[in-house]
Amino acid sequence: MKDIDRSPSSNARPPGRAHASDTWRVEGMHCAGCAAHVERALAGVPGVEKATVNLANRRVTVHGVARAEDLVRAVREAGYDLGPLPRAERSEEAPAHTAEPVRRLAIAAALTAPVVVISMAHLAFPGSGVLQFALVTPVLAWAGRDVFRTAWRLARRGTANMDTLIATGSGVAYTWSSVQLFSGAGGTDLYFETAGVIVTFFLLGRFLEDRARHRAQDAIRALAALEPDTARVERDGMEVEVPTADVRVGDRVVVRPGERIPVDGRVLEGGSTVDEAMITGEGLPVVRTIGDLVLGGTIARSGHLVLEVARVGEDTALGHIIRLVEDAQGTRAPIQRIADAVSARFVPGVLVVALITGAAWAFVGAGPVGALLPAVAVLVIACPCALGLATPVAILVGTGKAAEHGILVRSAEALERAQRIDTLVFDKTGTLTQGRPEVTGVVWASPEDAGHLPLLATAERYSEHPLGEAVVRWAADQGVQPREAGSTSTVMGQGVVARIASHDVLVGNRRLLGAHGLDLGALDAHVERLEAGGQTAVLAAVDGRLVAVLAVADPLDPMSSEAVGRLRARGLRLVLATGDHPAVAAAVARALAIDVVHAEATPEDKVDLVRRLQAEGHVVGMVGDGINDAPALAAADVSFAIGTGTHVAMETAAITLVHKDMARVAMAIDLSHATMRIIRQNLFWAFGYNAVGIPVAALGLLSPMFAAAAMALSSVSVVANALRLRRFEPT
Repeated sequence: MKDIDRSPSSNARPPGRAHASDTWRVEGMHCAGCAAHVERALAGVPGVEKATVNLANRRVTVHGVARAEDLVRAVREAGYDLGPLPRAERSEEAPAHTAEPVRRLAIAAALTAPVVVISMAHLAFPGSGVLQFALVTPVLAWAGRDVFRTAWRLARRGTANMDTLIATGSGVAYTWSSVQLFSGAGGTDLYFETAGVIVTFFLLGRFLEDRARHRAQDAIRALAALEPDTARVERDGMEVEVPTADVRVGDRVVVRPGERIPVDGRVLEGGSTVDEAMITGEGLPVVRTIGDLVLGGTIARSGHLVLEVARVGEDTALGHIIRLVEDAQGTRAPIQRIADAVSARFVPGVLVVALITGAAWAFVGAGPVGALLPAVAVLVIACPCALGLATPVAILVGTGKAAEHGILVRSAEALERAQRIDTLVFDKTGTLTQGRPEVTGVVWASPEDAGHLPLLATAERYSEHPLGEAVVRWAADQGVQPREAGSTSTVMGQGVVARIASHDVLVGNRRLLGAHGLDLGALDAHVERLEAGGQTAVLAAVDGRLVAVLAVADPLDPMSSEAVGRLRARGLRLVLATGDHPAVAAAVARALAIDVVHAEATPEDKVDLVRRLQAEGHVVGMVGDGINDAPALAAADVSFAIGTGTHVAMETAAITLVHKDMARVAMAIDLSHATMRIIRQNLFWAFGYNAVGIPVAALGLLSPMFAAAAMALSSVSVVANALRLRRFEPT
């Protein structure tokens, strides 16, 4: 696997400043309305370009530059609490079922249960009303105090959320009962049990929801747990065990058999088979010897290793993966806009419906109690939480599951769009082939031209294309090392032009030589034979004369045939776009049963191809690994970069395959389908539940206590449904 680079942490903020793409923790959010309030509050802070809240993990990403204290103040004034979220702590969040929520729920349930028994059994003994009052008051005043506190803070600012509905419903029932009890009205219409049950079920629902939501982040916590706490470092001739956070680039780290590798590093001594499954998704251990890069978080199964540390902490491949997954989990899928639009008006709408319900029942002569109970039921059964959680929790689980299989999804939009792909465009070299071509032979125009090999190696010295690297390796095998070039330039899709020691050198394909007025002459027949056999002909010219034809072979990746077959079985249209000669491209296409081939395609040609397919109404996916694929990757609806490819390709792509396994393209598309299916089910349930439940409550057909139970279970059911994605397995 090639090095995975990454920029410095986005959370390395100057003191007192919020830097671009800072992530914070928000306390007090429970529904989509809460998320909207926080976003609006932050958007009003000078310097903030955009704020995006993820309700599922209660985090907000702030884009722009603003004073941290201004952000905290704005969110607090909106009724919530904002706190910093250091990267190192992001995936070590304490379980939601900590002692305090459990204690509040247990005491609320213990105090409410006798009140329910007294009420339901009609136990009208002396002092029963006072006893109910005494038992329920702590439930509202202590166990449910955060609900009322948040509702009050929001009310002072003219806003409302789920807490408003619960506080209003339980508060009205409690106040009515208290007035009845202590006003001398006889205390016959007491609904303390309704107030207690509403708060208790709300606490139960929040507890279950938080526990399930915590489980949704298991994948990313598992990734974070891969980094060992300590590392064995050679210092002053001795091995010392130090915290992994204290290891520095350039240190020598010792890894014994069976230990987890703490950092990314190059092997200086020893060798081992390394289990990279948790990072790359590759099931079989790979052999790593002197000079190879090993990744932090992987396991040295056999053999002793001494590493020179190349990257530590967030700069490691593991840190990069965690950052990409977290960033994706902080984005919104387009489908979420439906729920957001409804949620923005949901709570005010429910308050209005509750008022209308109470007024209507009073108007038809139901009396105060007959008007009170349906209105309270409307307030309690409404659940904006289910709407708000329908999409983000599924995205949270889906992106985490993708990471488990070595698929890094850059955004929720990419995960949603992948299920709509109907056409896939493939690059050839390094994508469908092994990506490490080798020079298999050379024909010199004359024996004397063999002396030009140093010029060819020098021209290709800085090439990032696998064919250029093959030429340099082959020259090194002949004992020839590159020289210093006066100037070199890459012509995308054609080759390299260089000025070396007063010589003009061209190394590339037919199009490059044709652009400089050169033809192949007597070597043309040889080139055609190579290309007909599926090999690539690399042509070299010095001072305006063709001097050599190098035969380069890049065998198909053994996994490509099966992977392409899986994609074809899903009904996708497959297209091969390569800069190679038509004969080479046709040979690869025949081997993989790809019907549509575009050969001798420049990077611009690939972009034009993608756009032409899009203009025909296709949703286009692009799969590539090279720097020349970046423009087409950017143009595609969904782009897949091979993790062994160049950094620029991976930064451009919407989805990165950490391990070079084309089967993961099909896996990513399947996971997209599964995630979107869960989201649609969640949205159907959330909308359907509220669309049915609110009218039923308004018609007086539902007790407030049963409404509270339904409300508690509705958001839990959405999260539980999303958790089914954890069982996703590729087919």
